Order: sequence, then structure tokens, then C-alpha cells
Amino acid sequence: MAVTPRTPLIAGNWKMNLDHLQAVAFVQKLHWTLKDAKHEDGSVEVAVFPPFTDLRTVQTLLDADKIPFALGAQDISTHDSGAYTGEVSGAFLAKLDNRYVIIGHSERREYHHEGDEIVAAKVQAALKHGLVPVICVGESADDLEKFGASAVPVGQLKAALEGVKADADIVVAYEPVWAIGSGQAATPEQAQDVCAKLRDVIAEKLGEDAAARTRVLYGGSVKAANIASFMREPDVDGALVGGASLVVDEFAAIIRYQKHVGV
Repeated sequence: MAVTPRTPLIAGNWKMNLDHLQAVAFVQKLHWTLKDAKHEDGSVEVAVFPPFTDLRTVQTLLDADKIPFALGAQDISTHDSGAYTGEVSGAFLAKLDNRYVIIGHSERREYHHEGDEIVAAKVQAALKHGLVPVICVGESADDLEKFGASAVPVGQLKAALEGVKADADIVVAYEPVWAIGSGQAATPEQAQDVCAKLRDVIAEKLGEDAAARTRVLYGGSVKAANIASFMREPDVDGALVGGASLVVDEFAAIIRYQKHVGV
């Protein structure tokens, strides 16, 4: 497969943490920390995914202070508008200058019973409104034992890409459920093996060019101490970071993985 440069993406999923005032303080401190380290050179794309109630505030801050972070939402409705209490439309997210939206996160799949059909519909909703879906796939500990590391995420991605056009801008995030929040990350070799298979799925569904340009992230107990080892792998193009993205110094160190020895 032809290899093209893919700008690494380090994305912080805040989940249900930080109110809008805390979000301002966090983003400002992260910006200052990276600026002081002279890191904001464009070699790594940084994205933050606050709760819905923070999005307008963070958008305003990013614009006013010219902070070079991308903004993303944690979920999207399959509907554009209507009597859907509590839902948030892709049209609304686009108006807030969101670039990304997380779709199919394991917590949505588990706690909200979102299956492959809903995930695929949300991918279409994101693309319709010019948003880049960050499509999350991954296996549980039971799945790992029964089917191996790649079978479930490969199946999930094939379903999510149904009907997606070859020129669509997407991101894929491999998040083994057994690693999320456990403190026990996959090994770099495990991550590379699954990410490579996911890239093969993209090639199969969308073509070789799409596979070459699409970023595939790893997520699951990512921290400053292990990010460099993941980023050495040829098919790992960044990380979707959970808990560690809520600690400024830790998240900044993850973003600055290129400064680590051997990278």
C-alpha cells in the first residue's frame, strides 16, 4: 500500500467532566504549557472533546485567543431536528465550528445500547453536516478470548463504513474495551496488528487512497509513559485519550511525544 504522510492526531475525550468555567481554565493552561514548550508547530494536531454544555464557551475561547486546537463533540443525533428531547443535531455542532465528533464509543455502545446500525446512521449524519466522524471500534475481554483481537473491531468498522463515499474524511479509533480506564494498555504490537487490519478494511471499503490518508488512532490507558511506543508503529497515527486528557501536564506530555527519546 502506498504510504502518504498523515498528521498525527492527539484527541482528548473529556467525557462527562469539567463544566464550562473549568473548561476555559483547562484549555488556557494547556495552550500556555504547549506554547512555553514551543510545541505549537503544526507537527501534531490537537483536538479536545468537551461535554455539550462547554462547546460554545470553548469555541469562543479558541477563536478569541487564536488557540490552534480542533474542537469536537462526544456524540451526535441521527436526526437533523424535531421532537427528539435531549438529542443534539449535527447541524448545531457544525454551527459551533466543531471539526470532529466521536461516534460508536464503547460507553455509548454499552450504556446506551447503540449497535452497528445506529453507529452507521450517526456516521452518515456527521458527514452530511461536514463533520469528521471519529469512529470508535474495539473488543471486550470476552470478545478477545472468544474471537481474538481484531474480529470484533473489523466487523464494527465494516458496518460503520457502509454507504460511506471513498472521498469521505474520517478517523478511526481502535479502543480495546478491556484497556479503557484499566491502566493496562494494549502492547504496541497488539495495537499495530489491529490498526493494520482496520486500515485493510478501509482499503476494502473505500479504496487504497482512502486507506493511505485516513488516520487510525489507538485509545485505552494512553499516558505520557507509553505514547511514544505506540507512535513508533507504522499504522498508529495518534491517540484518543480519556482520563489522561484531563490532566494538563500529562496531556501536554502526550501531545509532545515527539520530544521523547527515540521518536
